[in-house]
Amino acid sequence: MEIFLLVAGIVVLIFILIAVSYVKAPPDTAFIITGPRKQRVLIGEAGFRLPFFERIDKIPLNLIQVDIKTASAVPTNEFIDIFVDGVANIKISSEPEALAKASQIFLQESLEGIKNTCREVLEGNMREIIGQIKLTDLVQNRDLFAQRVTENALPDMQKMGIDIINLTIQNFSDKNGVIQNLGVDNIAQIQKNANKADADAKTRIIEQNTALSLRESDLKVQSDSARAMADAAYELEKQKRLQDIYIASINADIAKREREVELGQKEVELREKRLEAEIKKKAEAEKYAKEQAAAAALFERQRAAEATKFELQQAAEAEKIKAEAEKFKAIQEAEALKAKAEAERIMAEQKAAGILAIGAAEAEAIERKALAMKKMENASILELILNSNVLPEMIRAAAEPIGDAFSKIGSITMYGEGNSARLAEEINTITSQVTQSIQQSLGLDLKSVLAGYLGGKIMEKKEPQDPLETE
Repeated sequence: MEIFLLVAGIVVLIFILIAVSYVKAPPDTAFIITGPRKQRVLIGEAGFRLPFFERIDKIPLNLIQVDIKTASAVPTNEFIDIFVDGVANIKISSEPEALAKASQIFLQESLEGIKNTCREVLEGNMREIIGQIKLTDLVQNRDLFAQRVTENALPDMQKMGIDIINLTIQNFSDKNGVIQNLGVDNIAQIQKNANKADADAKTRIIEQNTALSLRESDLKVQSDSARAMADAAYELEKQKRLQDIYIASINADIAKREREVELGQKEVELREKRLEAEIKKKAEAEKYAKEQAAAAALFERQRAAEATKFELQQAAEAEKIKAEAEKFKAIQEAEALKAKAEAERIMAEQKAAGILAIGAAEAEAIERKALAMKKMENASILELILNSNVLPEMIRAAAEPIGDAFSKIGSITMYGEGNSARLAEEINTITSQVTQSIQQSLGLDLKSVLAGYLGGKIMEKKEPQDPLETE
């Protein structure tokens, strides 16, 4: 139930918004809708506006009648002061550009304000035209005067977006009675002209009657002479007519034959033209067919060339992609080899460090063992070492981790300069540390003792043996 009431409330709200937003402009009024968006104009149509965000202003487009009266006398071209009374019918233009101008000027103006503004413009232009025309021309040709005022005022009115429908001059007046005197003079002149015209008419009537009598006499003489001449000339004219008829008949026959010849020539020419047109049409058709065939062949060659070019481009692209793939593969393999070598190098370094640690531990054990032998003589110690296989065991113990490492690794590939020498140097270092440990723990320079011992052995081999001993 609550949902139903909510939906009903929303629907009612939407209808209220639509009713408030809907506007309809009559044909004689422009609705100008102004808001955040571009200004819109409605004339004789319906639309929508956003309540509270857009406003509507109205401008009348119906006919506006403006009375044009000169408040003060205006001098004519002859410096005669006159008053002019006229009426102008105007309206605000419905053209978009003109309506925009009018909305900027008259949007907040009342109808009376629009009339007053237009009246001032029209009166100013009327005064200007009055000063350019003579009084008689103004009075006798009001339409011309109204036309000139309209043409002069139209640009000023269009700047305000207003059209002049028509302008009518109702009256001219002056305080000195000049226009009235012109009327009196015209009446007197008209009367004078009428009397003169009456006298002239009577004179013309007498002259016409006299001329008519003389004319009748002349006509009678001419008629009698003409009748006699007509009787005499009748026969001549009859013979002439017969001759003309005969000549005309002969000429007609000649013309007929000439016409038949001309028609024959025309027919021959028509046949020739028709044949020429057929041959030309056939030739043009064959030419067109050849052109189409040539164009089709050219198109096929172009398509074949384009297909070949496309295939070559695709092959080149494929080769390029393949080369780039191989290059990427080689780079990846090189990177893998480099990573593998680096891993092996790190593993070798770690194992060498382990070997070094084992050697150091064993050297420390030997050092502790040698503390017990501290008081022994060098010879006895040397004998102990040599006879009890202590030294070989020490060297074996120091070398055994390295041998085990090599047996497990199988082979070690050393990358970089000096790595092999570095490994040999590490082994030599372990050996030196063993001898140094013996020297530090026992106080015996194992290298010197071994050197002396080996030297004595060599000397013993070089001395001759006693024969008795040999036996």
